[in-house]
Order: sequence, then C-alpha cells, then structure tokens
Amino acid sequence: MSNRVVCREASHAGSWYTASDGVSLCHPGWSTVALSQLTATSASQVQAILVPQPPKSGITGPQLNAQLEGWLSQVQSTKRPARAIIAPHAGYTYCGSCAAHAYKQVDPSITRRIFILGPSHHVPLSRCALSSVDIYRTPLYDLRIDQKIYGELWKTGMFERMSLQTDEDEHSIEMHLPYTAKAMESHKDEFTIIPVLVGALSESKEQEFGKLFSKYLADPSNLFVVSSDFCHWGQRFRYSYYDESQGEIYRSIEHLDKMGMSIIEQLDPVSFSNYLKKYHNTICGRHPIGVLLNAITELQKNGMNMSFSFLNYAQSSQCRNWQDSSVSYAAGALTVH
Repeated sequence: MSNRVVCREASHAGSWYTASDGVSLCHPGWSTVALSQLTATSASQVQAILVPQPPKSGITGPQLNAQLEGWLSQVQSTKRPARAIIAPHAGYTYCGSCAAHAYKQVDPSITRRIFILGPSHHVPLSRCALSSVDIYRTPLYDLRIDQKIYGELWKTGMFERMSLQTDEDEHSIEMHLPYTAKAMESHKDEFTIIPVLVGALSESKEQEFGKLFSKYLADPSNLFVVSSDFCHWGQRFRYSYYDESQGEIYRSIEHLDKMGMSIIEQLDPVSFSNYLKKYHNTICGRHPIGVLLNAITELQKNGMNMSFSFLNYAQSSQCRNWQDSSVSYAAGALTVH
C-alpha cells in the first residue's frame, strides 16, 4: 500500500486571488451544468456561457497575506466565535472585502476542524462528494484534510469521491482556503479541513445531509464554512427578475437577495426552499445553505439556541439596464448561545 501524499494544487491562484482588474466576477468558465443548476433548468435546455479565464499571473504568499490582512483589518469581530459562516467564492477583487466580514468572526483558539461546503459548478452531482487528496495547497501554507472525519463520512454510504481533475477545476471550495489559512494562522499546525462538494440535492437529501452534519455542528471545536454567492443577474446568467417598484435594477436585485438573507437569518429551511421556488434567485450555494439550515433545525429540536446574522452585502457592479450583469455577495455568521 502506497504512503504517497496526494496534493491538490492552488489551481486558481493568480487569476482569482489578485486584486487587479480582469478577474472573473464569478466563475471563469461557466459550464452547462453550472448554468443549469443556477436556473433550476435541465442542462439540455440551456447553452453553455463561457466567461474567459484571465491568464494566471501568480501571487506570492506575502502578497496574498498582505491583501487578506488589509481586508480583515477593516472589519469588526462582532459575532465571535462563529460556529458557521456563509461567505462568497468569487475572485477576490470582487468579494475579498465582503468575505472578510465572515472570517473575522472565526476564533482560531477553539477551532480544530473546518468543514467547507461548496457547490458543484462543473460536474453533475446528485449527492455530496469527498476529495481524493490528502493536502490542499494555498500560497500561504498547506491545509491537511481530516482523514478520520472523512472515514466517518465515507462509511455512511452517502458520498461519492471527486476526481483530482474535478477538485482542481472547482473553485467554490478553493476560494475559501486562503482565508481559512489566514484566519487560522496563529494555530496553523492544530487544525484540519473537511472539504465537501455539494451537489444539486433534493429537499429530502438536504434534510438527510443536514441531520448527518448536525452532530459535527454541535461541537464547538468545529467550524462550518458555507460557500455561496448570491444573485447572478443578467442575460449571461439567463436570469433577469426585476421588481420595478424597487427603482433601479440593482436595487431590485438587492431587495430580492435581502429577502432570501432574511429567511436564512430566520433559520428556516422550508421557507428558504419556498423562496427559491417562487423567485428562482440564482444563489449558487443554495444547496450548501440548505444543508446548514437543516443541520441547525436538527440541533434546535434538541434545545440548542443559535442565531445567524449577515454582516455585509455587496454587488460586483450596479445593474441599470438589460445589457448589464452582476453577481451579489453576502457574508454572515452563526453563533451558539
């Protein structure tokens, strides 16, 4: 039996981690699968929309460290220690400052395991998938996957394995790795990560996975990172909901997003599902969010008292006409009382 350590490279470093112009505002190569999952339409009914990926320019650990420090230094730790956070996964030039509001709530002194739940953008997946590697690389330092927890999850029979190719193509987990490394740097040899790729789950499967993860969410030494952007608006995303009563298009988008954010703060998975069915808001991490809400519901049944607060909201640009497009970002934290 081989003892060779398998690593996932930081495949989006350079093109997504820099704060320069030209970084993709959401996802560098929207596949048909990704778009279909956004609009809840079958893949055969939509056309692939490709956003050109900028060339990789590379970024050093010190450069990235300074960038993250700059964003984190501008926000307050009002909801610390967080048991879970929701944060975006776009290029840092668009969402780096927003994500800082969530990561500022992480307490490295008590956190020992970090579950990172990210949506699948490139491959069809009806369940959840675990990585096939041992180490996730970042420009700051390497992050070690918790093989003990992975073993527990694998034994349930509820998970698939993602290939290295799928792992490195997917950005929804990777974009949280530098921030995770930065938030935990004072205890960098004392924690592990549990990356989970979340597929297009049915409501019943969101409940099943929520129940499974609830026992881990109950442990104060665990942190859940839920990866999601919010509304993807414009022709390129095949989504153009507009409530004229809100004024400019970007204000309608904000109102739509904040309706959903308010429901998330109510910790109600059924209401969140109903909101998505009514408005079809293109929240790409809706399934990871659904899993988190169902895990919380499970713990509330046992008397655990929790609250979730969004701390920041941003848009990549302000849409004013039908030719415009934007992606929204939100950051928030779950605390246990």
